[in-house]
Amino acid sequence: MYSVYILFSRELKRYYTGQTASVDRRLNQHQRGSGKYTSRAGDWQIVYTCDFKTREEAMKLEKVIKSRGAKRFLSDTGYEVG
Repeated sequence: MYSVYILFSRELKRYYTGQTASVDRRLNQHQRGSGKYTSRAGDWQIVYTCDFKTREEAMKLEKVIKSRGAKRFLSDTGYEVG
């Protein structure tokens, strides 16, 4: 199973979108500063996840979210945005 996830940092007031086979492991990596973009803050919180059977399906949604912007995507789907 693969998941698309959106993180939010209150410190940066920014969103980050990604896809992974393990959301918990990937969040831990982001919190420890293992990613170039997410290393700028340590307060990332998961605000959205969606699971898929294949990586290809997850990558399609990730591309849609990144092209629209995470904040707009969340707003369009009814999630409260920060």
